[in-house]
Amino acid sequence: MTPEAFEAALRGVLAERYHDRHPFNVRMHEGVLAPEEIRSWVRNRYYYQTRIPIKDGIILAKSEDPGFRRRWIRRIHDHDGDDAREGGLELWLRLADAVGLERAEVASLRNVLPGVRRACDAYVEFVSGHDLLESVASSLTELAAGGLMARRIACFERHYPWVKTDGLRYFESRTEQAPRDAAEGLRFVLERATREEDQARCVRALERKCEILWALLDGVEWGGRRLVLARGVKLHDEAEGPVAVLAERAVRIHGAGREILALCDGARTAGAVAAAMRARHEAPPDVERETYAFLEDMERLGVLEGTP
Repeated sequence: MTPEAFEAALRGVLAERYHDRHPFNVRMHEGVLAPEEIRSWVRNRYYYQTRIPIKDGIILAKSEDPGFRRRWIRRIHDHDGDDAREGGLELWLRLADAVGLERAEVASLRNVLPGVRRACDAYVEFVSGHDLLESVASSLTELAAGGLMARRIACFERHYPWVKTDGLRYFESRTEQAPRDAAEGLRFVLERATREEDQARCVRALERKCEILWALLDGVEWGGRRLVLARGVKLHDEAEGPVAVLAERAVRIHGAGREILALCDGARTAGAVAAAMRARHEAPPDVERETYAFLEDMERLGVLEGTP
């Protein structure tokens, strides 16, 4: 492809697959999310924010060009901050403050939903396992990020006035940083991907990044599902422990599983079940993560079902 056609192909990926089209983002911008849905998104998206400077550090290590490294390291400063300014991580924690979350709980990452964690870790793994060109190409979702941030500011001001305006500073900072970073990354990719196979690799890398961002929001939505025993499932307490009996099989329940299933009453979300387990069992450090893992397993096995 010519550089112009190649750029059009990259932008075409975003036009079709960028996560602004995800149902969760659509509902956010329509102003119909409940406060707890906003809080869940803020809590979980912070994990993605913490992965970005790690990903950028890996990209730095792939380059032999001091000039590239001098330019790219600015992205780490943008997120981690430096002596002169606060970074994106701090600004996101201010957003957490603004929506009514405890920043220490958000920063602990203990309540990150499993699908969100997998999606964000997959981005770091992608960059670790691919060359510099594909890694930079995967960052080109920033071509659409600046516009999304401007729309997000307007939607929060219009639909979510209960969110303190100081919490929107992260979005404001990205309206400037994302277009600058996108132009830099696009220039790098257009200059170096001159062969058909390299251009194809770059398009696939950008598609993969869009999949990851989409999966992140899928993970957030899962946490908001209200879980209940699936139709026809019966729980029996036997001498060896509780058993969930389905039409064609039985599932042995171990550990605190019986207690978790009792909380799945169709009114509590997955996040609420994990919070209840934390309130009951403060000592275990990973009680939320273990609860989420159990809920996922039970849903996969057909013991539980969920509704939005």
